Amino acid sequence: MILVYRHTPLFVHTFEHQLGGVRRDLDQLKAGNLLVGAVETLAATGYRYCFGLAEDETLLKMTAAPLASVLKSASEPRAIVFQHCHAESAVLPYEADDKIGASRNRYFAAEVMKAVGIDHLPYFCSFASGCAGFLSLLVSAGGLFPDSNQRPTICVMADNRPAGIPFDLLRERILGSDHSSAFVVGREDRGYQLLGISYYSTMRKLVPLVEIVKRIVDMTQALAPEIGVDLNERDVAIHYPNIFPDTWKMVTRYLRIPRAEHVMDEMAERAHCGATDSVISLAKLHRGQDGRIHIVVNYGVGLHLGVCILEERYANRGSV
Repeated sequence: MILVYRHTPLFVHTFEHQLGGVRRDLDQLKAGNLLVGAVETLAATGYRYCFGLAEDETLLKMTAAPLASVLKSASEPRAIVFQHCHAESAVLPYEADDKIGASRNRYFAAEVMKAVGIDHLPYFCSFASGCAGFLSLLVSAGGLFPDSNQRPTICVMADNRPAGIPFDLLRERILGSDHSSAFVVGREDRGYQLLGISYYSTMRKLVPLVEIVKRIVDMTQALAPEIGVDLNERDVAIHYPNIFPDTWKMVTRYLRIPRAEHVMDEMAERAHCGATDSVISLAKLHRGQDGRIHIVVNYGVGLHLGVCILEERYANRGSV
């Protein structure tokens, strides 16, 4: 599926995030029975540390901070769209003796909105796109702009490790961190202009990494001409999630873009932060270089693959 936004301008900006309050190295994780795989395997992949919630911290508290910060820039949003990788993150635990539906269904979105003092605002939520949530949020938010209304939409992502589940995935060799983030999608010309998205899903449980490489290359090469961008003539930054480093090196190589910057941000220091990986790297890599192209690659269990092409805008038009 290809979605083109070039003639209906949307912009993405005001990236905020927060990670869990406790950083552990691989040996500490192993000693705490928080790993299912071997320290040596994860170290060889490129991981050193990950972040988890502190004892006095909750996912709700961790998410309220970036949302409150973004609200200062978008004080009158038209809606908020939430995304979670884990279904457990989408609903807060309820009291076992609560038999009333109105209080028992503690949707995370509603609870965090209450925490920052928001009411009477439409909100939407999904968790079926896994760590491809940054792009699924862009698709969802983009559908909320059928007219010239200037009020923006806020996108929020939040996940923490469910109780009893290790921080790593054995077969995929992925180490994750507890994270939350928020950003704005709107019509104000600042940050990045959203040009187009290519999105693919399959119900297969196992997909060879070589196929992922081929599909991402094909999706990128098919999307660029649809939005009128010649990647060979532009400065390009390619943002990858903090997983499969060798796979993404192959993608960059096979794309054969002359002026391409390969971006994997602090994989050793903060591990994989789900869909928040994209938020962190986009915030860091904005250089105020008008017209610079950013390709964001997402991979999510499901399986979902996504490619998004953004165009950088002048920094003095507003903060990133």
